[in-house]
Amino acid sequence: MVRHRGRSRTCKPTHFNFSCIRLLRVAATKPECQNARLAALIALNTTMRAGEIRGLRWQFVDLIERTITVRRDTTKTDAGERVIPLNPDAWAGILELRNRATLLFGGDPQPDWYVFPHAEGFTRPDPTKQMSGWRTAWRNLTRAIECPACAQLQQPAETCRNEACKTDLRGIKSVLAGLRFHDLRHHAITELAESQANDSIIREIAGHVSSRMLAHYSHARMETKRRVLNALSSGSSGSSYGTKSDTNPVKHFPADRQVVEKTGGADGIRIHQRYGNKGVLRSTLAV
Repeated sequence: MVRHRGRSRTCKPTHFNFSCIRLLRVAATKPECQNARLAALIALNTTMRAGEIRGLRWQFVDLIERTITVRRDTTKTDAGERVIPLNPDAWAGILELRNRATLLFGGDPQPDWYVFPHAEGFTRPDPTKQMSGWRTAWRNLTRAIECPACAQLQQPAETCRNEACKTDLRGIKSVLAGLRFHDLRHHAITELAESQANDSIIREIAGHVSSRMLAHYSHARMETKRRVLNALSSGSSGSSYGTKSDTNPVKHFPADRQVVEKTGGADGIRIHQRYGNKGVLRSTLAV
């Protein structure tokens, strides 16, 4: 679960996934929000922090191995230095950023250039300096609402900005209001925990994770196990794995009848133990 700033409620994973999909779709329609969209895409698929994304240079993007190396000078602690494999979504984002850089600067990106260059979208962008951030674009994305009458996306207002609509919007609020960019990292780590990744793998991918947060992610992992096991109970499906009537009861024999050995003379009697195919104790009398 991901907690929004200033809210007592938490956002369930399913709802959060839907919100992130909506966020990326809204951003895709707005040219001024492309950097925020691509940064969010990378954060959701790599667990990287905003500072690590802004400080990423092309020399630390391995296009052959499809990995990103997070260096110590861009991360929080020594434990934050790590190599992260790129999944298909993150790889698609990196390729899009590379194509953008090629078109913007007229050639392949140089190793010391930043993946997110400074002042992109302005008259004099500089790839040798890192971008200051995407705070304004992020705020606009997370506050955007949809008119229930005409479905037009817009910033909060008293009435719809569509002149042909003018629906009252005063009671409508974005489902993403209050969502921080850093929440994307927490959500990605929660997804790793729910996929049953152990703490060691989570640290190798996410870098420094506090003991308190690891305890939170372990709780998410336990909840996933609980849901899976609950599906096996009789209350969740027509069949169950109860043992009250599914196994045969074990027969108990008195101790004095289990092993008896008496020898002497021609009438010596021996009682030998053996187990049958069903695992039930049986006795054989030999005279």
